[in-house]
Amino acid sequence: MSVVAVAVFCGSRFGGRPAFQEAARDLGQQLGKAGMRLVYGGGDVGLMGAVADATLAAGGAVSGVIPTFLEAREVMHQGVSDLTVTDSMHSRKQLMFARADAFVVLPGGLGTFDETMEILTWRQLKLHDKPIFIVNVAGWADPMLGMLRAAVENGFAEASALDLFEVVPDVATTMVHLKAVMRSPVVDDASRL
Repeated sequence: MSVVAVAVFCGSRFGGRPAFQEAARDLGQQLGKAGMRLVYGGGDVGLMGAVADATLAAGGAVSGVIPTFLEAREVMHQGVSDLTVTDSMHSRKQLMFARADAFVVLPGGLGTFDETMEILTWRQLKLHDKPIFIVNVAGWADPMLGMLRAAVENGFAEASALDLFEVVPDVATTMVHLKAVMRSPVVDDASRL
């Protein structure tokens, strides 16, 4: 199976640097042009809205997944034809996982950290072997990466935990890697989650 759907974890705010929004728009545009489906949190605000809008503008397909209680808070994206409303955050993450062949992490806050740590943990537990790319736009991910390295240095994780993901500097590099894994088999074992 090739990469045809990419789950993107990112902020429901724009963040404090223009580079964050530029990266979200660039990624959405590139996914759309490459014919890869965007799977994301279903919102119409912040980086989430930017990546969805750019994917749609490039003629791409978008699958949004949003829990009921966030419909109003995150201003559910009305332009997404494939939009699923779930009963909880956990079911949202499970569905996003099941629909994705790869994961891309853009700048974001607590929700993005939560999604990233869960998908890394699932990979560590061998519940999946889907590629995970952390796009370190303007160094935003440096503290998170430092925390992961500290977990290894302090004996709370094996050194192999740092092999669960790949850090990329920008969207262009991300797309090179996504296109490369399109030619590789992707294991999907959502039944173990």
